[in-house]
Amino acid sequence: MKRSRAFFGISIAVLALALTGCPEKKRIADITADPGRYQDKEVAIVGRVTRSYGALGYGIFEVDDGTGRMWVFTEKYGVPSKDTYIGVKGKIVPGVTYNGRNYGTGMHETDRRTREKRK
Repeated sequence: MKRSRAFFGISIAVLALALTGCPEKKRIADITADPGRYQDKEVAIVGRVTRSYGALGYGIFEVDDGTGRMWVFTEKYGVPSKDTYIGVKGKIVPGVTYNGRNYGTGMHETDRRTREKRK
């Protein structure tokens, strides 16, 4: 009986720790609608790469999730190819707000997962 309680307690603690370490997946439209809410917080977005520019492992690429588009700055992983399906984790960097609209909100990448292009 004591072993099962200990196992259950440890399992709950590990699960809680794992859940706190994972950033929440967000829609790009939600982030760009209120970038201040996500500023300097780590979030995850998932979508398709529409444009990418880079050299020597650094660069930027644009991700479209169907609700909007966001530029992602990378300095570790290089830039993915166009039409790659990607999951990106990173910190939100707000751009400029003018007349109630936000321009230039982006993400500084900290991790990613990719899936090959569909043929």
